[in-house]
Amino acid sequence: MGLHPLEFSECYLDSPSFRDKIRAHEAELDKTNRFIKELYKDGKNLINATKQLSMAQRKFAQCLGEFQFEYIGDAKTDDEKCIDDSLQEFSSFLRNLEDQRELMMRNITETLMKPLEKFRKEQLGSAKAERKKYEKETEKYYTSLEKLLNMSAKKKEPQLQEADMTVEGMRHHFQEESLEYVCKLQEIQERKKFECVEPMLAFFQTVFTFYHQGFELAKDFDHYKRALQINIQNTRSRFEGTRSEVVELMKKIKEAPQEYRQTSPISSEGYLYVQEKRPPPFGSSWVKRYCTFVKEQKILHMVTFDPKSGGKLGETESVTLKSCVRKTTDTLDRRFCLDIEITDRPGTVLTVQALSEDDHKFWMQAMGGKEPVHYLGRTYSKERGSINDQGLYRVVGVSSKVQKLLSLMIDEKSSDVDLAVCEEWDVKTITSALKLYLRSLPEPLMTYGLYKEFIVPAKGVSPEARVQAIHCLVHKLPEKNQEVLSLVTKHLANVAAHSKQNLMTVANLGVVFGPTLMRPQEETVAAIMDLKFQNIVVEILIEQHEKIFGDAPSTCPASAISPLAPTRQSKKQSRQSRPLAVYNPQVLDIHTVSVSPSSEGVSLAPDEASLGSNESVSSQSSTASVSETPPEKSKNSLSCTLPITASQNSGGSTAMASWMNSTFSPSTPEPGSEGSEEAATAAGGHEDKPAESVTQMKAKAVYSCEAEHDSELSFQVGAIFTDVTPSREPGWLEGELEGRRGLIPENYVEML
Repeated sequence: MGLHPLEFSECYLDSPSFRDKIRAHEAELDKTNRFIKELYKDGKNLINATKQLSMAQRKFAQCLGEFQFEYIGDAKTDDEKCIDDSLQEFSSFLRNLEDQRELMMRNITETLMKPLEKFRKEQLGSAKAERKKYEKETEKYYTSLEKLLNMSAKKKEPQLQEADMTVEGMRHHFQEESLEYVCKLQEIQERKKFECVEPMLAFFQTVFTFYHQGFELAKDFDHYKRALQINIQNTRSRFEGTRSEVVELMKKIKEAPQEYRQTSPISSEGYLYVQEKRPPPFGSSWVKRYCTFVKEQKILHMVTFDPKSGGKLGETESVTLKSCVRKTTDTLDRRFCLDIEITDRPGTVLTVQALSEDDHKFWMQAMGGKEPVHYLGRTYSKERGSINDQGLYRVVGVSSKVQKLLSLMIDEKSSDVDLAVCEEWDVKTITSALKLYLRSLPEPLMTYGLYKEFIVPAKGVSPEARVQAIHCLVHKLPEKNQEVLSLVTKHLANVAAHSKQNLMTVANLGVVFGPTLMRPQEETVAAIMDLKFQNIVVEILIEQHEKIFGDAPSTCPASAISPLAPTRQSKKQSRQSRPLAVYNPQVLDIHTVSVSPSSEGVSLAPDEASLGSNESVSSQSSTASVSETPPEKSKNSLSCTLPITASQNSGGSTAMASWMNSTFSPSTPEPGSEGSEEAATAAGGHEDKPAESVTQMKAKAVYSCEAEHDSELSFQVGAIFTDVTPSREPGWLEGELEGRRGLIPENYVEML
């Protein structure tokens, strides 16, 4: 049973049981007081601990935000830029979360701590004061009563009456105090039920609000997370390809280090030990210096540098070379020495020592006369198979069969080989021979001379500028190179159109054919780091094939690529309401294939939504990629028509042209059948259709958007826009929706 109710009538009797009931109520209030004090103390500890956690989280976020990755090379891909910005995004996410936590802490203080402390001080404190007052009145009344009862009856009547009246007044006052105290006790007992629990409810509501805000932040972060996973997978795929190329180059350098020594027509560099003569009897000493010889001015720059001493640079000394002769061991008991006569100090001869016999020859050639330095050519292995076969142009053919087929094709004396009916030549052998031929050309299809010019646009930021610049550069190629490149990329566009079956997306084909169609004249690590930009160039050629090879560019500005494309800072989007990357999440449903330029295997991973490398790096430059609107072509044929001329391969061009102009068909349908018509379409390319008028273009919203300015449109997912045209403002389109025309974020829609 709970506490007994305190009856007001019992205040007049003041019985022992009544006093026991009062003590029980007082004990309950004391327990409540201790509970609130302990809860208040634990609450303050909780708030302090949460503040410490928040401070640690904010410090962690600050550390993330301040760090920035450094990249090898002079430019980054779009994927690398997104990865570079990811730490700032993570930092921003944590700061937003901690802002919500700080708000929660303030609410807990206001809704829980202060109300509980107020109840304890005002209500329980007043009950305690009433208790003291009640006990004081009790003692006063009963003391007076005892004095009255102990008075002698012989006292005069007036004295007795006065004493009776005094005690009666005290008793009346005591009973009133007792009534008020009982009322106060019962009031507080009832009040504590809601005065204590209501702040608790507010506390939990605050906590739940915080967790809900965290859930909303995570939901807003989900789109960015999925896009970043694609960026990471794309970068990982390129890393695997780059690593294999670097390892291959390292092996070649190990085999013939002198052939890969850093040199240029302007200068030669390397370590030399320089003899420093001292006055007798101290003799001479040899100091290791890093030397750079500028050939045209014949100036030798020498800087003291010893890696063993921590790599500190010393003073630089420069001398002008007059002549250089070999120092024989007859005059100096040291090998690999040279005597250098300098014009700065007539009659002075500087003796230097090379590091080896080969190094000695190198410096002799550099200082005494020019001699060409041969570099080993780079070789790549680019393989894959049929139009619907998974991993087309990645599966490698048998080397002996590939070489045999290539020899037959380039031999003018050999008879024609019908690839469509000859069972000896399977698809992977044919495709491997095609790539080997292109790779073995004395000069790549896109020429050494234009290599750097093609790489520059790929490092630009603006997708439109990339396409424009590459369009201009393609038309600078020799006529035959341009014609062959057009046929190759048209065929690759057909392959990409069947990517759902063969898993060879535009991005994967770019990885395979980037180093095949274009490569630098010299092999260096810096050149290998540009492989990713070669891939981007080929992706653009595939995606924009019709535009680039259809017509000559109307204008070709001197600098088609701006290092920093303009951005719309005034319309910066917050992650809470808008996506943070221009990636279409629909690509996560496509099967993926991880491609590495030099690996001979293929890794097929269907439905890996979060790690798929399905979208080309350059896809942002196109409103509709080849893989999104595949032309109707044969599902069983692989078509590639290439007119190869004698200018590209002396000794076998006629037969090779015959081969390249044939159609590869793993299975040939009967004439007149539907499959035959499709094969013909595949061999000759899909029929040109009249382009839709720009004013008739439509787009579909893939994200919802709330307008921030009067010039923008608000819309929900699935909204259809009509009369869509490019806007003057980069990153925006113009279109009509429900009779209103306005701006549309380009990365919020897909073209229909």
